[in-house]
Amino acid sequence: MEVVNPRCSGLDVHKKTVVACVITPERKETRTFSTMTGDLLKLKEWLAECGVTHVAMESTGVLWKPVYNVLEVAFN
Repeated sequence: MEVVNPRCSGLDVHKKTVVACVITPERKETRTFSTMTGDLLKLKEWLAECGVTHVAMESTGVLWKPVYNVLEVAFN
């Protein structure tokens, strides 16, 4: 299978937490962050440090909106 996005992250958005998985050529790592703004900013910083370029989210309802608002300026 051809790699399309070699530096990506998948997010599973819950009411109180966001579980983030980063996959790059150097590593695969999963971390959990709260949905409070401070932690979402830490998530953004961690993704940038990992060199992530693309982010995909899974969420129900409108729980994705705050996460999107924080990450949209930095990632596709």
